[in-house]
Amino acid sequence: MTAPDLAIDVTGVTKRFSAKTVVNGIDLAVRRGEIYGFLGPNGSGKTTFIRMLCGLLTPDAGRGTCLGYDVRTQQAEIKRHVGYMTQKFSYYEDLSIRENLDFIARIYAVPDRTAAVQRSLDRLGLANRSHQLAGRLSGGWKQRLALAACLIHEPKLLLLDEPTAGVDPKARREFWDEIHRLAADGLTVLITTHYMDEAERCHRLAYLAYGNLLARGTLAEVLAAAKLTTWSVSGPDLRPLAAALRGRDGIEQVVAFGNTLHVSGRDAALMTTTIATVRDPRHEWRQINAGLEDVFISLMDQAKDNFA
Repeated sequence: MTAPDLAIDVTGVTKRFSAKTVVNGIDLAVRRGEIYGFLGPNGSGKTTFIRMLCGLLTPDAGRGTCLGYDVRTQQAEIKRHVGYMTQKFSYYEDLSIRENLDFIARIYAVPDRTAAVQRSLDRLGLANRSHQLAGRLSGGWKQRLALAACLIHEPKLLLLDEPTAGVDPKARREFWDEIHRLAADGLTVLITTHYMDEAERCHRLAYLAYGNLLARGTLAEVLAAAKLTTWSVSGPDLRPLAAALRGRDGIEQVVAFGNTLHVSGRDAALMTTTIATVRDPRHEWRQINAGLEDVFISLMDQAKDNFA
């Protein structure tokens, strides 16, 4: 793939704080117009990596471009063309929605600022609330304001850091519908999330754990690469069964999913042998396709904590 087709194209990106390496030699290529999901446990380096992409931090090693601009030497240009939505709501709570957007438009020297603010209000359904103070908004409406502010200067790339944390399911769905509309219009989106249903709505995924990139690709590619065998178990007395399975040969994880257990491991033959020792006619065992959450937990269990 040629460079003009890539919104993000970085190699070996590394960041250290004192003796700790929090991002370790990451390679990442994100196509223009793509929604790219970034997964990983808390403290895995996702936010640090995003801040290097948008010009807020300088990598200690590595090279590459964001929107064609060098991530080490052209950070000011990157900032002009990127919208960055942080984990924490970062707008002025004692200003109204309209005043916040007008302020951000001033920072970016947006032409015809009044019209640009109105377009942003209309696009995110904020027009009827435009005079409401930001500090009095619910989580879902704060999220809309933050997204509107990210879009006010018509960026070519959105970097969204856990944007739906603490937001109700309806607001999350509406947010994702808007993200897909933006991507269909050519906007590139890199988004971090802990929600598996959101990850499955991305075009491609990357899994980062403790600074290391452990998996990447489409959903199907990530699931296949994990080579995880998973059984679903239903029936009575699942709690003692789970206790009997944990720590046994071939059993990597035993997780309750509603009224069933998911039992997973990477050595299918060894799992079969172990399961045979605890089989009970009261339980129904059914081999299923491993889900993204099964893979997520498996990768996290294998990763080494760089702060341990």
